[in-house]
Amino acid sequence: MAGTWYPDQAEELASSVDGYLAGVRQLDGTPLGLIVPHAGYRYSGAVAASGFKQLSGSPIGTVVVIAADHHPPISQPISVWARGGFETPLGVLPVDEQIADRLMAQDARIRFDPSSHQFEHPIEIELPFLKRVLPDCRIVPILMMSDADDQTVDLLAEALLSVLPESGAVVIASSDLSHYPSYEDAVRVDRATLGAIELGDPRSVRQAIRRTMEGGVAGLATCACGEAPILVTMKVAFGRGATNVSMLDYANSGDVEVERRSQVVGYGAVMFWRHQPPRLDHAQRQALLRVARTAAEAQVRLNSAPESRPADPELLRLSAVFVTLRVRGELRGCIGQLRADTELYRAVAEKATAAASADPRFPSLGEAELADLNVEVSILSPLERVGDPDEIEVGKHGLAIFDQGKKGVLLPKVATERGWGRRELLENTCLKAGLPADGWGGQASLYRFETLEILEAGL
Repeated sequence: MAGTWYPDQAEELASSVDGYLAGVRQLDGTPLGLIVPHAGYRYSGAVAASGFKQLSGSPIGTVVVIAADHHPPISQPISVWARGGFETPLGVLPVDEQIADRLMAQDARIRFDPSSHQFEHPIEIELPFLKRVLPDCRIVPILMMSDADDQTVDLLAEALLSVLPESGAVVIASSDLSHYPSYEDAVRVDRATLGAIELGDPRSVRQAIRRTMEGGVAGLATCACGEAPILVTMKVAFGRGATNVSMLDYANSGDVEVERRSQVVGYGAVMFWRHQPPRLDHAQRQALLRVARTAAEAQVRLNSAPESRPADPELLRLSAVFVTLRVRGELRGCIGQLRADTELYRAVAEKATAAASADPRFPSLGEAELADLNVEVSILSPLERVGDPDEIEVGKHGLAIFDQGKKGVLLPKVATERGWGRRELLENTCLKAGLPADGWGGQASLYRFETLEILEAGL
């Protein structure tokens, strides 16, 4: 596909890939699995980059890339390219022959069938990105049927779990999403597929795709051309210790060719990863409270807070935070961010400044109130998709809900302070988003999270 779906000149290709990667922030965790699209870079390059960027700089030596057959001859049922390497304009990516051999030794149905790879593009299209983010990695290219049954999915997943090292490896599913519905239908269909993936349960993905395909969506040929590779990747990632699922980006071809929105293809990037919660000692917690208080006071007095970047790596972790300000025990501002894309100390400073001056529920904090000011910092765990409301534990979980551009967030302590049960927490989260009280039961995306609370003395 070099020269058609992506540039065939090394300098141009490197510049193109680097351009896509440049605007992406990495999450603070260990990536164990990815789903990335495989269309021409013009259409899906930006979405793919949001996945591949998560691998940049990581100590990963082996990358398993699993894709589904698009053209005959078809793999029967699993084909591993076991020798040599794959050439790209940026250089060759060598095959990890040792892992490939061990994989084939697991079961006779996993074999080296070069003919099945001959006309396929879903593995090739990912390799320039890999060459830029992991220039020294080795690859294990695998083809399987998209609609492979559960037995085949389990076969490959169990084989990979048997041969992959405990660390230094990642599994990638190369798959686009919906094929050929209208733009509006694609957004709805892909939202359902990605929502099921976020639950972390392969059975839910199978069920969601089956329901959608039986729903009579005009023009819909498939919900995911790499359904089986996605399921294998999920099983392997969670089998190797993944704790979280993050939907990184979504688009479809209609976002590029607006004149062709009657038939589009969807693209999503998802990461399965291991989150390590922050471990902050007393001194580190006090440092964050000082950052928050200094920023809030500087905002009130209209002077600049001292900008001092700490050396402590725990305070430099990318984090999602909320800062709450209270005066004589009464709420005076609470502002936060759900995305862990800002260094912890900086996020605390920014949200403290905003809580003092930009919470639309309150007037700006006044200087006379500073003597009675108390500061709270809440560090959020990654968002976790909720499939069953019974999974929500009042007092432990905060909630975030998203629906058609509307958003509502409540921290765990809100339900405790107000004596709510689970249903009241759900209803009030919906109301905060401007949704009906029962909006959580419809098409909205509901997430739970936990917080590490850091309070000033006396709170």
